[in-house]
Amino acid sequence: MSRVCAVSGKKALSGNRRSHSLRATRRKWNVNLQKVHMVVDGKPVTMKVSARALRTLKGTKKAKAAPAEAE
Repeated sequence: MSRVCAVSGKKALSGNRRSHSLRATRRKWNVNLQKVHMVVDGKPVTMKVSARALRTLKGTKKAKAAPAEAE
């Protein structure tokens, strides 16, 4: 299975590794994929999801909690 996020479609980026003498050799930046168990259409499924997409799906606790008004 390829290293692609099932939610966002992110995949590995490629570029150059630069040494001190500025020689360029090819390298790869992989996506931070996590195996996640989700319920899709009522069935449990294991998916590979990037950590950033997982944070977006879960939502932040700060956004859910409403600030208390001072009186």
